[in-house]
Amino acid sequence: MTVNCFVTQTFAMEISPDNIIFWQWQWITLNATMIFTWLVMLILVVGSWLVTRNLSVRPQMSRWQNMLEIIVDTINNQIRDASRQEPTQFLPLIGTLFLFIAFSNLLTIFPGYQSPAGSLSTTAALALCVFVAVPIYGIKQRGIVGYLKNYIQPTPIMLPFHVISEVSRTLSLAIRLFGNIMSTSLLVAILVSLIPLIFPALMQAFGLLIGVIQAYVFTILAMVYIASGMRAQRTTERQTNQRSPEGTAE
Repeated sequence: MTVNCFVTQTFAMEISPDNIIFWQWQWITLNATMIFTWLVMLILVVGSWLVTRNLSVRPQMSRWQNMLEIIVDTINNQIRDASRQEPTQFLPLIGTLFLFIAFSNLLTIFPGYQSPAGSLSTTAALALCVFVAVPIYGIKQRGIVGYLKNYIQPTPIMLPFHVISEVSRTLSLAIRLFGNIMSTSLLVAILVSLIPLIFPALMQAFGLLIGVIQAYVFTILAMVYIASGMRAQRTTERQTNQRSPEGTAE
């Protein structure tokens, strides 16, 4: 059994939290990505429970409930704008993705913390959630047969291209988020090491802003991918309905 010790400088020099090992025994490894991911989830779960345990109606709402309603309303509006649909069915997934990524990046204000979004394994897992969600929402709307028909539209020759499109979108989501968070952290560390007396506060604020923007971009793209899959189903149905009268007339 080996216990790996480190200091704050080690955190600053590591590009990915996967490289920061807290504990290791044979093939079992406990790294910073796992620790900080569970920390973020714990904060979100406990925070949600504390805010929602005593919900009330206006005008007696607490400040925390007001903040929660502002966040939920904002996410709902963004979902509605991106999908042109009612946001109720999408809110649990999209809201969770945004809050997890945003909090993962905002907590970097605390010394020694590393954002799990700076790990390719984390961003790949988040992108995989979106990859699975796209067919789930499509099947929920049209059924499994109707959804699978979309992969051979307009001709069966398009099947491999549709599959490649689904896989490439998932890879782009994972790599985009990982690359942006990792590069921002690396840039901040380099500038702080070069000019430690001037840049720390400014670059920390810059990193927090970039983290929130990346959370927004990831969730909006996820919503666009889900909505585009559902719109493809409606477009196929509309085209079929338009062809039916022509066939009948003939």
